[in-house]
Amino acid sequence: MIVECLVVELGVDGDGCPLADASAAVGATVESAPPLRREDGNALLRFSADSPAVGEVLDGDDRVRYLHAARTDDRWNYRCLSKRRCVVHDLVDVGFLPESLTFRHGTERHVGAVVGHDVLEGVLAAVGEAVGVSVERISPLGEAGDQPLARRWNLTPAQGEAIRAAHEAGYFAVPRGADASAVAAELGISKSAFLERLRRGQAALFDQLL
Repeated sequence: MIVECLVVELGVDGDGCPLADASAAVGATVESAPPLRREDGNALLRFSADSPAVGEVLDGDDRVRYLHAARTDDRWNYRCLSKRRCVVHDLVDVGFLPESLTFRHGTERHVGAVVGHDVLEGVLAAVGEAVGVSVERISPLGEAGDQPLARRWNLTPAQGEAIRAAHEAGYFAVPRGADASAVAAELGISKSAFLERLRRGQAALFDQLL
């Protein structure tokens, strides 16, 4: 029996996750793949950040072990083990399928899928019992939402985030709804970093479209 699949976006505040705390400490944006929980309760994390200071904070965090860092273009990529059980693990236990986690200035945004309305009810019940977790959006999963912008168009996560933020802010509208400085401030990065990501992302898009 084929059931409906829904995209669920959650906002999380005050979870105490090491990545959230690090993003708050340095005012950076961290993008993470879904954590992989081990049998011992610890989690394996793979994530990237727009500032090397994130790694410096995590390196001094007693909840983090085996931190590895590597730089690619304007991003720092990390892998580590976390001893902190975060709320996303509780949501996975009731059927939430996380696809991406974004940490910005201490707040979290989890995007994932839920298969079937019965499972959705369980996820919503778990959200209601969790402190600091709210539902931001629920929508049917379609072709356009089946994979993130960056993955669909072969962009880096940072480039995809810059293009999406610019579009949502009205940067491409005529007349413009926001200038580069405003979009950069929303992303928590410098104006020059935003424009560089935007130019690289647009170039990649045009190469594929044209």
